[in-house]
Amino acid sequence: MVLLAAAVCTKAGKAIVSRQFVEMTRTRIEGLLAAFPKLMNTGKQHTFVETDSVRYVYQPLEKLYMVLITTKNSNILEDLETLRLFSRVIPEYCRVLEESEISEHCFDLIFAFDEIVALGYRENVNLAQIRTFTEMDSHEEKVFRAVRETQEREAKAEMRRKAKELQQARRDAERSGKKVPAFGGFGSAGMTSVSSGSIISDSIIEPEKPKMTPAAVRPSGPSKALKLGAKGKEVDNFVDKLKSEGETIMSNTGKRSSDVSKALPPPVNVESVHLRVEEKISLTCGRDGGLQNMEVLGMITLRVTDDKHGRIRLIVNNNDNKGLQLQTHPNVDKKLFSADSVIGLKNPEKSFPLNNDVGVLKWRLQTTDESLIPLTINCWPSESGAGCDVNIEYELQEDSLELNDVVISIPVPAGVGAPLIGDLDGEYKHDGRRSLLEWCLPVIDANNKTGSLEFSIAGQPNDFFPINVSFVSKRNYCDIQVGFVVKGRSRQSECCVLVHAHNG
Repeated sequence: MVLLAAAVCTKAGKAIVSRQFVEMTRTRIEGLLAAFPKLMNTGKQHTFVETDSVRYVYQPLEKLYMVLITTKNSNILEDLETLRLFSRVIPEYCRVLEESEISEHCFDLIFAFDEIVALGYRENVNLAQIRTFTEMDSHEEKVFRAVRETQEREAKAEMRRKAKELQQARRDAERSGKKVPAFGGFGSAGMTSVSSGSIISDSIIEPEKPKMTPAAVRPSGPSKALKLGAKGKEVDNFVDKLKSEGETIMSNTGKRSSDVSKALPPPVNVESVHLRVEEKISLTCGRDGGLQNMEVLGMITLRVTDDKHGRIRLIVNNNDNKGLQLQTHPNVDKKLFSADSVIGLKNPEKSFPLNNDVGVLKWRLQTTDESLIPLTINCWPSESGAGCDVNIEYELQEDSLELNDVVISIPVPAGVGAPLIGDLDGEYKHDGRRSLLEWCLPVIDANNKTGSLEFSIAGQPNDFFPINVSFVSKRNYCDIQVGFVVKGRSRQSECCVLVHAHNG
């Protein structure tokens, strides 16, 4: 078998992506592909056509063709087997079989084609091996990264330990009235003393980074070292040649900037007293129903940026009846909180630390009560003649919640193409490389409590589990909020308080 080229082309013979495995000019391959549609007879069911010099082995892909160009003396059975493998590779990288999607992932397809054929001859590989080779997953690299991360963690732990020792020595010297010792290093003159005080923070003051001495300037002259970007002019010349031949060169710069802007969260207006209320819900349900475990973790974080608002107290409204476990910071007056739901320091003369995020209150809920599940997912896969018909529906159990950016990820079989979508509420995305179907819903609330998704795809019922669900919400699941802030023990604070809630 001698395979000359593999290409994906339109029904008019326009090449979208083509990989030549022998020496062949661009004009030659374009001429062969342009002649291909004219050779096909619509009345016949064959998947190959021949000319005097080459043989075309092809398979329709919706509006496109997967075409292999071989010599006439090649083995047609091996050609057909190779064609089937090529056709299974394309859905791994392209969500839909359209010209724009093929063009966007052209280099991924070329790399995969190179794993199937080398120098015109078929390699003994399957789809799983091709996926592994193109991902270039290296066990040695993972081991190296794990060792490096361990070393970094040990270095950070040693740095924190040293910082604690320096802090403790400085405080002991200040209490005894002695001169604060200077802890110099790396040629620095030492660290100046700072006044000690009680703070509520888990963070450690890290020592100032040493200033490195600039390296000696090397003598100027020609260098044979590797220079990054040295091929820039050659790349520009190559792009200019492609443009002169009529190719359209697409730039991804604008796309990247827009993607980054979408990924960034909206800016938060931070006042002199800033409160952040966060919750994280994680739960696991069985395939046939039943809540295996549900855990809710919440925290109120305080940040004070103005010294005059340091001696404040937080009035907490706790209207939750789910049986939460509440825990305050060690420096917070627990008796005051238990009696009046007020968060304040044990010593009212001290103030909260400035410019530090302090977790003043935590809560935790762990249960197996199914009535507390905020959102239920019901998946019904049923086998059919061509594969499986899958029906998935959701239902919001907590009417007071508003869930945003809901993503329901359903695993699908690999190498069978994109699923055929039927009824759909919201939007969907098929990720062929990760073998996932993502059902995206912008909002689920009391006015949009239920929804469903139906699709068909080749596979078994077990292929569609486990299902993962993620969302965010502006409202807390547990009804705990900060009512208002007061200064000291009596008069109400005049500062503006911003409570920012983020649930995930």
